[in-house]
Amino acid sequence: MGSVKYAELGAFLRSRRERIRPADVGLLHGPRRRVPGLRRDEVAQLAGASVDYYNELERGAGSQPSEQMIAALARALRLTADERDYLYHLADRPVPAHGGPASHVHPGMLDLLARLTSTPAQVITDLHVTLVQNPLAVALLGDHSGFRGARASFVHRWFTDPDARQLYPETDHDDQSRAFVADLRAAAARRGGKDTEAGSMISSLLDTSTEFAALWADHDVAFRRGDRKRLNHPTLGLIEVNCLHLFSEDGRQRLLWFTPAVGTDSADLLDLLSVLGTEQVASRLPDL
Repeated sequence: MGSVKYAELGAFLRSRRERIRPADVGLLHGPRRRVPGLRRDEVAQLAGASVDYYNELERGAGSQPSEQMIAALARALRLTADERDYLYHLADRPVPAHGGPASHVHPGMLDLLARLTSTPAQVITDLHVTLVQNPLAVALLGDHSGFRGARASFVHRWFTDPDARQLYPETDHDDQSRAFVADLRAAAARRGGKDTEAGSMISSLLDTSTEFAALWADHDVAFRRGDRKRLNHPTLGLIEVNCLHLFSEDGRQRLLWFTPAVGTDSADLLDLLSVLGTEQVASRLPDL
């Protein structure tokens, strides 16, 4: 990368960092802050980067950031869609296609997610690609950040990868399959017939999954606006939760958060997620 453009990238990151208050991203302000916005170590923490690496970026030095790191920085700094695209330009990286794991997440969604510190929550696309998870969602559902291509969609994995189904009790699989297909049909209709992302996904599933093809032929259509789910957890056992959905204005993104189902012991089990620790629990989860 050219040194001039890399210096611009560092200056841009610094300017965005300085405009954000800690409370905007769910951090405590603290009594002895000497900078107007976030500290470098706080941005690094939010983006999942080392402090040394982020310091190098702001100094205009170091290696070219990956597309995944740019997406993480854009979310940490609450960039608008235009600012996010500009950051990709400064890093000499192509702006990712809409709908993938590196998609822009509306800052309002991220603000809400940052405030949901005591309950599992995540932002997904209407095609069930996970964009960002809070630590409790990772502990409950596993880390979804490593999936790429078609496998980034949980719906695609549900019909093509048996391991994905370990999350739900086998007796619930038929209901989940029907709900996923009906939701996908509703999302594809909202996007319109010319949308290649949804069309490609549907075509692939029709070719590879006889179960999906049979359900698709039923023409059921219904958005998933809220569910009562039973989730298999390898350490805590069966957890029954309510999964609530908040849709973005265009319907392409959803904030999901999970609350304990009334009349069960799920409240105590969800409390244990933070006690056990995200890394310890996530390491034992099946590959979703």
